[in-house]
Amino acid sequence: MNLPILYSLQHCPYAMRARMGLLMAQQQVMLRAITMKNKPEEMLTVSPKGTVPVLILPDATVIDESLDIMIWALQQNDPDDLLHKDSPGDLPAMIELIRRNDKEFKPQLEIYKKSKRFRTGTEIEERQKCEMFILELEQRLAKESVDNIEASGNFIGQKPGLIDYALIPFVRQFSRVNKAWFKQAPYPLLRAWLEQQMQTRLYAKAMAKYPLWLDEHEECVFGED
Repeated sequence: MNLPILYSLQHCPYAMRARMGLLMAQQQVMLRAITMKNKPEEMLTVSPKGTVPVLILPDATVIDESLDIMIWALQQNDPDDLLHKDSPGDLPAMIELIRRNDKEFKPQLEIYKKSKRFRTGTEIEERQKCEMFILELEQRLAKESVDNIEASGNFIGQKPGLIDYALIPFVRQFSRVNKAWFKQAPYPLLRAWLEQQMQTRLYAKAMAKYPLWLDEHEECVFGED
């Protein structure tokens, strides 16, 4: 079978996002696990920017943005209607929130992580900047929640969608910068949502570890049942 090839890094949030999209769409790929310190020439040839994920389709089309990979996969097969085909306004809203995550929240999250790691004395200040986006996510869950106690599990529309899976890796990173603080932070719905997502079979499959491509050159099928 001539499957697409996916270059991936296990803990990269963008690669995690792509893998979850492929799993939700039931799209099998040949996964090549890499490290950023030793990038395969084959990957750099087709995607000179040198970041993951990179998906190469059988017709040689290259998709090297995580959101584009998710959308491509779900356009092939969307058994759970994550693109909300019957609510045409939902997809643009989901894409806009994902882009804000990538362009605004993620860069600030990196600053927050560094302030904690290097003890710059600005951890609280940098976290509070992140919390502007985190609070919006909490409020979105509250709006969809029946009783404001249990998370509804989705941010836009009446059911889970593309947005819910696209944000998991980034909320996870935020939660791990200062675990003790996050456990008691005023975001109970988001905390419950994240805990629920990380306990799913989907998350476990998305985070499965594969041998490094440059070490083994072993073809690993990703997305098998």
